[in-house]
Amino acid sequence: MNIPAMKVRPTPRAEDTRRRIYEAALELFREKGFEQTTMRDIAAKAGVALGGAYYYFSSKEAIVLAFYHEIQESSHDDILEAMAGHKKLKDRIRCVLEKRFALLAPNRKFCDALFRHAPDRDDPLSPFSEETRPIRERSIEHLRAAVEGGDVKVPPDLKPQLPYLLWLYQMGLILFWLYDRSPDQQRTEKLMEKSLGLLVSLLRISGLPLMKPLRKTALELVETMAP
Repeated sequence: MNIPAMKVRPTPRAEDTRRRIYEAALELFREKGFEQTTMRDIAAKAGVALGGAYYYFSSKEAIVLAFYHEIQESSHDDILEAMAGHKKLKDRIRCVLEKRFALLAPNRKFCDALFRHAPDRDDPLSPFSEETRPIRERSIEHLRAAVEGGDVKVPPDLKPQLPYLLWLYQMGLILFWLYDRSPDQQRTEKLMEKSLGLLVSLLRISGLPLMKPLRKTALELVETMAP
């Protein structure tokens, strides 16, 4: 699969060189961590000159953005296919989350460091930044598909914002997973199962008349937080 946003004409030779740089970078990020890896390290491992590495990628951050794009695009069809076999909203959301964790698992070491960038929306690696908007929107699209095909009737005023709320929930789970030191991250699995049940139960009662003021307040909060 080609990595998006290529800076040079995608000849086979150029694509091969870019791929070598990209894969060398990911290997080093996994071994040493993102912060400890330099562009010089990446160039040396890929067998190219430092200037050549910068020709294809302007920075380490650009490589990580390419990684984000690739895992999103490579998982798109798999996520939709996994959800197709389920009608219950809880199961459909779980499909999205499990696919996301499966893709991130081999890269857990450097994803840990990357989440330090999350609070700064001006940082290109923040999941809330303008640079990551296409990746964020694709992820939200998966959660929108989960809601659309699910068995829970969502109130009309909540439905447009629910996928974004679910994305925030997903980000919270990923952050917990990154710092989960239990064997095979079993605590994360337990948290996901318990919280999903609670989440779907709340959605089922969200349409009750007495919930309308709470929905209004929640939606105002979402508008405040939205990037």
